[in-house]
Amino acid sequence: MKLLSIALMLAVATLSGVAYADNESVKIGVLTDMSGPYADVVGEGSVIATQLAAEDCKAKECKGMKIEVIPGDHQNRPDIGLQIARKWIDVDHVDAMVDLTNSAIALGVARMLKDKTHVIGLFSGPGTTKLANDACVPNGFKWMYDTYSLAVAPIKALKQKGIKSIYIITADYAFGHQLEKDAMDTAKEVGIEVKGSVRHPLNNFDFSSFLMGAQASGAEAIVLANAGNDTITALKQAAEFGLTKSHSITALLMMLTDVHAVGLEQAQGLTYVTGYYSDLNEQARSFAKRFEERHGRAPTMTQAGTYSAALHYLRAVAKAGTTDGVKVGPVMREMKVSDDVIQSGYIREDGLLIHDMYLVQVKSPSESKRPWDYEKLIATIPGDDAYSPLEKSTCPLLKQ
Repeated sequence: MKLLSIALMLAVATLSGVAYADNESVKIGVLTDMSGPYADVVGEGSVIATQLAAEDCKAKECKGMKIEVIPGDHQNRPDIGLQIARKWIDVDHVDAMVDLTNSAIALGVARMLKDKTHVIGLFSGPGTTKLANDACVPNGFKWMYDTYSLAVAPIKALKQKGIKSIYIITADYAFGHQLEKDAMDTAKEVGIEVKGSVRHPLNNFDFSSFLMGAQASGAEAIVLANAGNDTITALKQAAEFGLTKSHSITALLMMLTDVHAVGLEQAQGLTYVTGYYSDLNEQARSFAKRFEERHGRAPTMTQAGTYSAALHYLRAVAKAGTTDGVKVGPVMREMKVSDDVIQSGYIREDGLLIHDMYLVQVKSPSESKRPWDYEKLIATIPGDDAYSPLEKSTCPLLKQ
């Protein structure tokens, strides 16, 4: 059965220690891109990740809870995404929304949550830092990564390699703009010259003029501040033009599926930051194996983040004994985040999940020993260093 057309109902008979009505269920809406440029990095995989979280919680803390996972395809259109979110809240009585890839949609949902305080927002898909700054809400949680955590380490790594100048190719929407700004700010901080930047439309098919502009700028490195199919296309065309040999190329947001699409021959040597490294330890490998058995491919960082966010939320529901976001939110903030994906994390006062990030490099074809064995760990970035300091946050909750 197609995930888009069905709700995945997971249920058992009785609830241990928590009082729920017999006909009451916990409803989680997965608002994601099922058919657009990010379908591989989130999409159906995010629905499966949420299902796995429900199954894992039912086996322990959530015994007896009825958990309904409802997929929704926003098609990367804010009007469609916000229409789905409103219906879920007002008609379908969804208790939480997860994934929410696309920063414009995520920020729109965050505005809804100011009034819909009984609903929890689990922002595991979008990268905008605004969700833990001026757009933060008590019932909203920014999970897994943001543009700051993606930009800082790769730019600093370029500095360590002796790179003195960069040119940035940016996706022309909220996520790309913020990623570009964070990269520029970090470059200025470490003394790297930004020779120029250019913005391209979402789901662009021809990067030749952008890449030639980067080459003509004289920059030593080309930085890609985009994601999904745009990153894949840009990298493939850079290789065709020989730029991967003449320039250092860094993708600020890269996923395993992107590496798979580009191929190790062309992607080898690329460095990027991820919030989930599947070969970190046995726990991380266990989740990757279970996900791959269900989905047919390894999890991306965002899909893994969706699992972690959904599981933490469900554990908090079980502990609070209610789905009311006003009561569940504080419990989520009190609990440490510990699962197969995020093994040691905590939620900061601004709603941002703080956890270690990983600087990885794409393996060469000879280094890869099995399917999806594409990454090798270069450095672990402690959570408190990976994210912007709390004192720089503009979250209004900090004033309360």
